[in-house]
Amino acid sequence: MSHKLRLLAVLVVSCATRCLAQQTSESWLQRFSAPNTDQIVFSDDAERVLLKGLPGPLSEPSLAGVVDIHAHCDPDSVPRSIDALDLVRLAHDRGMRALVLKNHSDPTASLAYLVRKEIPGIEVFGGIVLNRTVGGINPAAVEHLSAVKGGWGRVVWMPTNDAENQVRYSKENRPFVPVSHHGNLLPEVQEVLRIIAKHRLVLATGHSSATEDLMLIRAARSAGVESIVVTHPMSPPVNMSIGEMKEAAALGAYLEFTYSGLLGPGKPLDLGDYVTAIRAVGPEHCILSSDLGQPGNPLHPDGWVTFLQELQARAFTQQEIGQMSKVNPAKLLNLP
Repeated sequence: MSHKLRLLAVLVVSCATRCLAQQTSESWLQRFSAPNTDQIVFSDDAERVLLKGLPGPLSEPSLAGVVDIHAHCDPDSVPRSIDALDLVRLAHDRGMRALVLKNHSDPTASLAYLVRKEIPGIEVFGGIVLNRTVGGINPAAVEHLSAVKGGWGRVVWMPTNDAENQVRYSKENRPFVPVSHHGNLLPEVQEVLRIIAKHRLVLATGHSSATEDLMLIRAARSAGVESIVVTHPMSPPVNMSIGEMKEAAALGAYLEFTYSGLLGPGKPLDLGDYVTAIRAVGPEHCILSSDLGQPGNPLHPDGWVTFLQELQARAFTQQEIGQMSKVNPAKLLNLP
């Protein structure tokens, strides 16, 4: 190529890049603050090819078979972006296999039963979060969850918003729900673990501290609990180290990575943190979930598509993504 032609090519690429930058949304520009192109999440294939020089387009991931173990929705006492019926209908239309409806204040087994009647063809489960509105660490409430018609009450979360670890982290002066005292789990926690084991429910560790999470996992294993997930271990106030996550995985627990943990101003984590942790722990020990339903965030299926695309752009294979979004959460919920 002659010198003039090479100069013309450079000018064309430069103009195209400036035009692309002018048309790029503000949200994409915020993502483009990473120190090198290996850390950039591209909002479309043109940006990926032009700026990173990668061959071929990224395919939009299918949500067929995806299981979301952490889905917030209305009715709730705090604002939500969508109600349970519309959420499950949308997830069904997008091919998702299952959802677990989570509410920090109310049990959701009855809601799951009603939604299943209205929208067949998708698995819907409920659970209970042991916050103050259900009596805290309340064995009777967990027994009731297991007995609700249909048997769709499946997940028991240790305290979240009312967890002692959460309240202390937030520096709030209000009542909280402890799970341990002087390094030992409370007797009522041990009783809840026995009920979870008896009914083959799922233990989720809630907003407990990393130390408490490991205590809960060990005690749950001793009690015969088969299905355990550490609730968003990297997010505050849990803040598990990679070493602690590896220990939890070695004890037989899954580690949950939520898309909502990567959203919003002042977020403490970015995708690179997730990638490092998942690679260290191994996809076979990890579960992806949305933890969506907040106004201003994407609806659950849309968030899933972006989450999976971003992991795909970080060289996770389809097999690895399927392991974390389909296989592992199905095992956790004892789905066939």
